[in-house]
Amino acid sequence: MKNIIFIMLFSAFSFANEGNFPEDIESEFKPTNSVVFDPLSGYNRVMTSFNDGFITYVLSPTAKGYAYVVPEVARTGINNFFINLFFPVRFVNNLLQLKFERAGKEMGRFLVNTIWGFGGFMDQATNTLGMERYKEDFGQTLGYWGVGEGFHVVLPFLGPSNLRDIVGITGDLILAPTSQLAHNVLPYKIPQNDLQAIGMDTLYIVNDYSFHPDMYEIVKKDAIDLYPYLRDAYNQKREKEIEE
Repeated sequence: MKNIIFIMLFSAFSFANEGNFPEDIESEFKPTNSVVFDPLSGYNRVMTSFNDGFITYVLSPTAKGYAYVVPEVARTGINNFFINLFFPVRFVNNLLQLKFERAGKEMGRFLVNTIWGFGGFMDQATNTLGMERYKEDFGQTLGYWGVGEGFHVVLPFLGPSNLRDIVGITGDLILAPTSQLAHNVLPYKIPQNDLQAIGMDTLYIVNDYSFHPDMYEIVKKDAIDLYPYLRDAYNQKREKEIEE
């Protein structure tokens, strides 16, 4: 169970919240007055409060302490390394959405950063060649093919999600090299056991969050009622990502 939580947390940070989430909300979030089908609203509110405490009192302080100890240049290299590792997720989902040109560019980015960027620690594809990254995940792929989002579900530690994205997380985990799912089928899986997988996931999450340790406070500062605010912001963000 512990491993599943860490894997899902890793997945959420890797695939769902990649990008400038606070800035996206600041510039694009529009409060909605429409009635939302939300059969789990009672549970979702309780879980939102739980996650609020976890982020405020555990994740954010840990990330700030990590940033104090580890220089930014090292954290950037670690972040680049993990992003390069997630290439299979972006590549396959671009293919599944018939975005063949973008899939080809993702392949190019991976080769450049792996060979020229010392295994991915340097993002030469972006910094030297100006090659854009095309982030796609299975939740977006399902949305691309017309699968509805279903009702909203707040996951422990992860925050806002929906039925479609929960299914999508499984597909992402099968492809992710840092996950043990399908390790008997895909030869590139890195962790040899659950402990190693948890360690990699924890490092990625804390390292990634260390660049914006106040991100969550920025997101929620304008929220009068936190749960519907995060729910609507998440839904709008995912709709925009699927449309792109």
